[in-house]
Amino acid sequence: MKSFTQLTGVAAPMDRANVDTDMIIPKQFLKSIKRSGFGKNLFDELRYLDEGLPDQSCEGRPLNKDFPLNQSRYQGASVLLSRENFGCGSSREHAPWALDDYGFRCVIAPSYAEIFFNNCFKNGILPIVLNEQVVEQLFAQMYAVEGYQLFVDLETQKVTTPAGESFAFEVDDFRKHCLLNGLDDIDLTLQDVDAINAYEIERKQLSPWMFDVIK
Repeated sequence: MKSFTQLTGVAAPMDRANVDTDMIIPKQFLKSIKRSGFGKNLFDELRYLDEGLPDQSCEGRPLNKDFPLNQSRYQGASVLLSRENFGCGSSREHAPWALDDYGFRCVIAPSYAEIFFNNCFKNGILPIVLNEQVVEQLFAQMYAVEGYQLFVDLETQKVTTPAGESFAFEVDDFRKHCLLNGLDDIDLTLQDVDAINAYEIERKQLSPWMFDVIK
């Protein structure tokens, strides 16, 4: 998993509440478990004017010019601003996969659906909770300034605006440790590989019949 320490990135808006995971990555694209290749279909029903199909090339598809991610001022964005209850709906892990594959490393919203919130941390994305007044302020500044960038520092747990105003956010110590060090569940398990190997050797000695090869 990619580590997250600091990020300076263009902010893009998803200016609506209750954005569900089917809106983030529609169900017809959930055929793969490779964690990659989903970015082109992120917010598919909002980005394109036609119906997206699995394995379809997105080159030449008609774009919704009113959708922010199709506008030049938000190209290359790595911070997504949204409203309350972001990531609600199904528990599909493809939602953070799609956000990450597109290029988003951080989401800022007043609240999240719990499973989506957890899945972000497990996939190298930092979901930040800020109160509604602060989020409203960031939206206003972003709309007023083209190329608006935010500086996110996980170590100090602060979001800083171009004007130098900082907002603190909370993050669980364990999740923070994992993100700073790029540790997903597999990486955490592999930290104990010596203990796991020692246990297997011990079990083979105590219960050798459990390891007999079935012929």
